[in-house]
Amino acid sequence: PIESAASRISIMGICNKVAGILAGLIFGYIALKDSDALIVSLESMDAAARDAALDDLASRVIVPYLVIAGVLVALAIGILFSGLPDLKEDAADQNALPEKSSVLGYPHLILGVLALFLYVGVEVMAGDTVISYGRSLGIPMDEARFYTQWTLGFMLLGYVIGIFTIPRLISQSRALALSAVTGVVFTLAAVMTTGKISVFFIALLGLSNSLMWPAIFPLAIDGLGKFTKRGSAFLIMAISGGAILPLVYGKFSLMVGSGNAYAMMIPCYLFILYYAVKGYKAGKPQAVASASPR
Repeated sequence: PIESAASRISIMGICNKVAGILAGLIFGYIALKDSDALIVSLESMDAAARDAALDDLASRVIVPYLVIAGVLVALAIGILFSGLPDLKEDAADQNALPEKSSVLGYPHLILGVLALFLYVGVEVMAGDTVISYGRSLGIPMDEARFYTQWTLGFMLLGYVIGIFTIPRLISQSRALALSAVTGVVFTLAAVMTTGKISVFFIALLGLSNSLMWPAIFPLAIDGLGKFTKRGSAFLIMAISGGAILPLVYGKFSLMVGSGNAYAMMIPCYLFILYYAVKGYKAGKPQAVASASPR
């Protein structure tokens, strides 16, 4: 049932974020142990010695990544020969909207793609820039390298909340709206505070971000009928926001500082709020929009 899709996706999110927490701890130990001492020693090295030390640091992750690649290949082969059923494009969809000539004819999908693009961007920023942000505040690397785990931990908490509350206590669209509002509040708090308090609010964004993917995805593909697979492909391509927006943040931080640069998240969360309130109903007939799963 599409009304409870966010709850099911949250279960997968728990697996995802537990793996992310463990991987971060393992890689942090492999690559960043004694990192503060290394940073100090690099300052006293000549160019050749510095390059050699950094090459040695980079080489520590080669074997773990080869292991990851091997496991992924094995999983791909397993899925290839598994009995998983394929999604039939012509399957009956009781929520199908009036059929359009193109997948691009569904405004609620296009807006959903943009919302997902922005969401993945702010999620990656909250998780992957928080370490460098902590370092910019003078926090030692041996402490700052665990900040990503804080963010993932809050996301994990959000997924657990989603499993037990959607749709029993709150609809997917309202969960998305609440997430967007808290995202704005936590971002403002991070920009307006300093030190570890500011870092804590960036980590808290993991809680705001946790239910966004589970809510946006089912709202965006609702009623697509035979275009469901193609619409899902557009949504998957929106993950590129996680590659693009952090680059924008990096450029912005050079101009206004790492902490102030997080303000660019606010318009992202505001658009997601719009999608949660009105955007997911865009282009739908009034009667269908009123009755569509939230």
